[in-house]
Amino acid sequence: MKMKKIAFIASVLLLSIGVAACGNGSKDSKDSKDSSSKAASSASSEEVVTGASISDKPEDIIHGLGPDGNWIFALTGDAKLTEDLVVSGTFYDKNDKSSDVYRKLALYTQDADKKVTGEFKLTVPKMIVESPNFKIQNGTIVGDVQVSAEGFELADSTVEGNVTFDTQELKDSAKLDTGKVTGTVEVAK
Repeated sequence: MKMKKIAFIASVLLLSIGVAACGNGSKDSKDSKDSSSKAASSASSEEVVTGASISDKPEDIIHGLGPDGNWIFALTGDAKLTEDLVVSGTFYDKNDKSSDVYRKLALYTQDADKKVTGEFKLTVPKMIVESPNFKIQNGTIVGDVQVSAEGFELADSTVEGNVTFDTQELKDSAKLDTGKVTGTVEVAK
């Protein structure tokens, strides 16, 4: 009898939490639904399930790529920041701590077959990369990039600006061969 009572209380609590999470059909709920549908086109379903951050709002981008953000951030359109963007924190592939250290910025949308259907530009005065194994996938960064962590990668993406590494070791650990940099690629002096 006692177990049935505990199970009933737990069920009521879970139902209450579920109803509260569904919202009241306000604009915020609509925005969440819109973001969720954009998520499906911006990142694979596996990435969405494991918590992709998805937006083109400057404040979301700054938070999403900060230390309290997520392992992946996907833009939903072109965006322009007026302040430097610091990519910081250590994250794991698909938020699985048993996986490799990995972080990704997706500047594209894709279809169900993972074919890229659109690319975006992120304009920043400077992007400062402090997260290890940070990958920029497709799209364009307009502004300079300063790399202060190992494993930086440009994957079918472009930097319209300079890429400066803090050390030669960081430059040696980078993968730039499928990306493009319109400015210089150098080690800080």
